[in-house]
Amino acid sequence: MTEPWRRDDDEERRGASGPVRVRVPAKVNLHLGVGPLRRDGYHELNTVYHAISIYDELTARRGDTLTLTMEGEGTGELALDDSNLVIRAAHALAGYTGAAPHARLHLRKQIPLAGGLAGGSADAAATLVACDALWGTGLSRDELAGIAADLGSDVPFLIHGGTALGTGRGEAISPVLARATSWHWVVAIADGGLSTPQAYRELDRLRETGAAGPALGSTDALLAALRQRDPRVLALALGNDLQDAALSMRPSLAATLKAGEAAGALAGIVSGSGPTCVFLTADAADAERVAAELEAAGVCREARTAHGPVHGARVT
Repeated sequence: MTEPWRRDDDEERRGASGPVRVRVPAKVNLHLGVGPLRRDGYHELNTVYHAISIYDELTARRGDTLTLTMEGEGTGELALDDSNLVIRAAHALAGYTGAAPHARLHLRKQIPLAGGLAGGSADAAATLVACDALWGTGLSRDELAGIAADLGSDVPFLIHGGTALGTGRGEAISPVLARATSWHWVVAIADGGLSTPQAYRELDRLRETGAAGPALGSTDALLAALRQRDPRVLALALGNDLQDAALSMRPSLAATLKAGEAAGALAGIVSGSGPTCVFLTADAADAERVAAELEAAGVCREARTAHGPVHGARVT
């Protein structure tokens, strides 16, 4: 990371006087190719991230200390102390810029915990954008993404949003330039979450025993499908190496995937490390119908419709 940016006395007095609200989306992986385990303990990834219209909202206000409160998904389950990515993100920005880490932060969560939708990473990205505005530190998106990379592999993408290629452990982001197309999704939310590190360990075990399917490899087919702007073509290119692990850990997800496709979805995959399943549909009307049929089938806690790509963390 480059040398921390330091504020002068005049800059220290700038920043938002009122509350700053930031909305940040969930992400799905249209392609998640998992390579070998690296020496640093991470797997090499080739992934295509896609931001969808399920949002968390973080509000930052001036304060004398750093505090976090929350409502919505995960209330009572999610720790609000220094282990929370929101608090860690605020400290990371303060350490980089020299700002005092003082803010009253309130999180309204709609992205489920441990669902494969990067909810924690989204909240970290929202914190960086909100506190940058609150404290008047004036960092660029690329500078914020540099700080984000130390917080988690998905966090830099959620600073930017849209659709992007992720390499390395997922933190190296390159925007995917394609003609504007809105893709329509159904997001089937499961009861309870799955541990991402455990999912990677399970994939390693399945590969060692020969029980995993063939690795996805290159993102070329997925990127070509995006350029064609046809949901039926994109449906054929979706893939996730972690799906075998998620199904091994939560066999009931097979029934969710089967129900979505029976309801008319063009394709269904496990999102990230699961247990959320996402289904691509032809249009918004089909998405509403598939969501209703999934809920009626009782194969998920809740089915929501969404579209993408959408912007990353933004002040509202």
